[in-house]
Amino acid sequence: MRIVSINGKRYVLVIVDDYSRYTWVHFLRSKDEAPAVIITFLKRITVLLQSPVIIIRSDNGIEFKNQVLKVYFDSVGITHQMSSVRTPQQNGVVER
Repeated sequence: MRIVSINGKRYVLVIVDDYSRYTWVHFLRSKDEAPAVIITFLKRITVLLQSPVIIIRSDNGIEFKNQVLKVYFDSVGITHQMSSVRTPQQNGVVER
C-alpha cells in the first residue's frame, strides 16, 4: 500500500542536472502525469538557462517510454538514453 500525501500525491519524479548536481523534485498523483511534467520542466529550464537540454537519461519505467515524450524529444533534438534493466548504477546521482 502506497502512502498518500496531504495533496493526494503518491509518486516522486526526481530530476538531476548531471553537471551541477542541482536537483528538482516533482510530486505526482499518478505516473501518467510524468510526460507533461517532464515536457513543461524542459521548456522552463531551457528558457531559464538559455541553453538547450541535449541528453535525458532515465530508467525503463513505462512513464518514460511513450510516444508523447518520443515526439517531443525528436522535435527539440534531445537524445533519450535509458538504463539497462536492473542496473540502478547507470542512473547515477538519482539513485543515491
